[in-house]
Amino acid sequence: MTQTYRDSLLEAIARHIIKEYDPWLLASPQTIPIEKMIGTRDLEIDYQYIRKNGRVLGETVFDDTLVPVYDKEKGEYFLIAVKRGTILADASLLQPRMAGRLRFTLAHELSHWLIHQEKYTGTGERAAMTRNPLKSSDTDAETERQADRLASFLLMPAGQVKMAFYRNRKHADPVASLARLFEVSRQAMDIRLRELRLT
Repeated sequence: MTQTYRDSLLEAIARHIIKEYDPWLLASPQTIPIEKMIGTRDLEIDYQYIRKNGRVLGETVFDDTLVPVYDKEKGEYFLIAVKRGTILADASLLQPRMAGRLRFTLAHELSHWLIHQEKYTGTGERAAMTRNPLKSSDTDAETERQADRLASFLLMPAGQVKMAFYRNRKHADPVASLARLFEVSRQAMDIRLRELRLT
């Protein structure tokens, strides 16, 4: 069963994780260096084509295992040995236009590691972020919702987003301006601003 995390608790977890990494990140609006944060938690990021159809954007590995990945040149799957504490990110996200999606995927997978280890460790299962989730169980949907929420709070801390919004509100396109500042997608920033009742 998935533990229930209210948004207020997930916000507090995000602030704690950011502060633990570098308290100055909470002093003014800026990009949160999610890849570096992941590196300081003894986690590794491995870029692979996870699925032929590109549907799976990221996976968090909780136990040493073999994982199927896709070889685009050969047009076939093969198994790779992956250690516990590895975040697999789809190599398609390395394209410059996918930077915001990559950062969100990494934050989402880090979130699984932070709050879902107890659920997945020892099960042989991996937590996966998909492009268009298929029908899943209520438990899986709640687990993914929690990882999405924590990822959003990690990349766009409430206080910093509010500061940045009030500094940029006269900008011709404040959503785009803030999305660039925090290096997230326009869609992610638009959702966050609406949650904070800033638009």
